[in-house]
Amino acid sequence: MQERQVTLGEETFPLDAPFLVLATQNPIEQEGTYPLPEAQVDRFMLKVLIDYPQREEERAILNRHAVVHDLDIKPVISTEQILRARASVASIYADEKIENYILDIVFATRQPEGYGLEKLRDYIAYGASPRATLYLMQAAKCHAFLRHRGFVIPDDIKEIGPDVLRHRITVTYEAEAEEITSEQIIQEIFNHIEVP
Repeated sequence: MQERQVTLGEETFPLDAPFLVLATQNPIEQEGTYPLPEAQVDRFMLKVLIDYPQREEERAILNRHAVVHDLDIKPVISTEQILRARASVASIYADEKIENYILDIVFATRQPEGYGLEKLRDYIAYGASPRATLYLMQAAKCHAFLRHRGFVIPDDIKEIGPDVLRHRITVTYEAEAEEITSEQIIQEIFNHIEVP
């Protein structure tokens, strides 16, 4: 994923930009599927939770698959437009206060006692990695871009933060025994860290 290339045998093929990896994860274990190692999971920018479809949505799925249709797939955006949008996102302004807010959130996952969150210390086995810091900023800029803003505000971080962090915080056995999830830990951190 990180190398943006595929190797088959002794031949390596670089992948064109934009490069994107999507993966699905079932909440129920399936025979023959195994969880990814934490180091590999950390390479995914976001972990988005998707619930079951609503009844009418599922009816639409049922109807689409009830008959065989010829697929008429049309692109909605060009590669050049994606690359231009990516460049626009990179140029979105983030104040130093925003940078410090992101750093406080990430460091609170690693050293909760330093942020007045002593009660979380026994629940976090491993906090968020430096990749979380980078991805929080990048995702916040993307969120601002989608809201037609040229600058990041704290709400961008609060909105996208759980998707960036939920797979990066490893809870302890004690947390599992008390049924405390990474989601609850993230919420507690966001509730506690002062917003600039």
